[in-house]
Amino acid sequence: MADSRIEFHVTATDGAARRGQLTTRHGVIDTPVFMPVGTMASVKSLTTEQLARLGPQIILNNTYHLMLRPGIDLLEKLGGVHKFMGWNGAVLSDSGGFQLFSLAAIRKIREEGVEFRSHIDGAAYFLSPETSVGIQTRMGVDIAMAFDECPAYGLSHAEIEKSMLLTHRWARRSLAARTGASALFGIVQGGIHLDLRKRSVEEIGAIDFDGVAIGGVSVGEPKEEMFDVVNFTAPLLPADKPRYLMGVGTPEDLVNGVTAGIDMFDCVMPTRNARNGTLFTSFGKVAIKNARFAADDRPLDPRCSCITCTTVSRAYLRHLYTNDEIAAAVYNTIHNISFYLDLMKDIRQAVASNSFGSFREAFLSRYASGGKDA
Repeated sequence: MADSRIEFHVTATDGAARRGQLTTRHGVIDTPVFMPVGTMASVKSLTTEQLARLGPQIILNNTYHLMLRPGIDLLEKLGGVHKFMGWNGAVLSDSGGFQLFSLAAIRKIREEGVEFRSHIDGAAYFLSPETSVGIQTRMGVDIAMAFDECPAYGLSHAEIEKSMLLTHRWARRSLAARTGASALFGIVQGGIHLDLRKRSVEEIGAIDFDGVAIGGVSVGEPKEEMFDVVNFTAPLLPADKPRYLMGVGTPEDLVNGVTAGIDMFDCVMPTRNARNGTLFTSFGKVAIKNARFAADDRPLDPRCSCITCTTVSRAYLRHLYTNDEIAAAVYNTIHNISFYLDLMKDIRQAVASNSFGSFREAFLSRYASGGKDA
């Protein structure tokens, strides 16, 4: 790579859906891509080796959580996030803006940045565009995110506009603060207001970021309003840069997001649902605790070739889950991550073969059965 950061090329299109390749310091990523969330430098329930066997090309770490524990000084001393967790693939980091959104009761936002107290011990901290980008650089991530403010759903147009303008000022400061080899993505805000989204795309798109994300969605708004925003905003984003939809991720969301032209996704849903006993299958969601699985010796999903589906039965998965066995979370997470990665692979193949429209229709129809065929 000429600039040692990233390169991105769209290799096929089918309508607005795109297939591409994103080249980073830690390998080539095929897009559209789903990034498993490893908030604390760990995808919950999996060892790094187990994760690597599933084949994700990129994962997500979190700036806010890692700056608190183990702390950026120690993390940098230990060689950065890749060495720390023994991970050879690419890493994208959240800037911490969304986590501070969730700490509304114990944060103070001002022009310089955000004062907040740790959810762990109440200690006082400060994050700004400069400190956030600096921490992400010291983490050694492949892709860092600009520091932004994520406004809550339900605020007035004027309140959302004020927040958006602060994000724009912070975006320019984030880029000015970048040193080192991490790529940097900007974040479009604007709530559910399409006029603000258009203005934000124009502002963020004019800044020399390596990619652009749609932020501030999936924060409590109805699904229909969320996709009104995504469908309106995605086509306005720069065509020659990766487009990232932050924190959105049911299987239907991924398919519909690709339909709108999105290239990158992340969400805690596959791992969190796995720990809660909800499994994603080609026929919809399955609650493995249900009594009807108690003597079911079939694989969880006959369409899936993951270790879970090829070695143990639905009855065994239910047995583990209802008895609070740690192995339940492991098996369930392996399957859910595999399902998401396989879905993205199928999407990429459909876009490349110019059959994404029929794939989307068939998938959504089959998935809408809600597990009844399982």
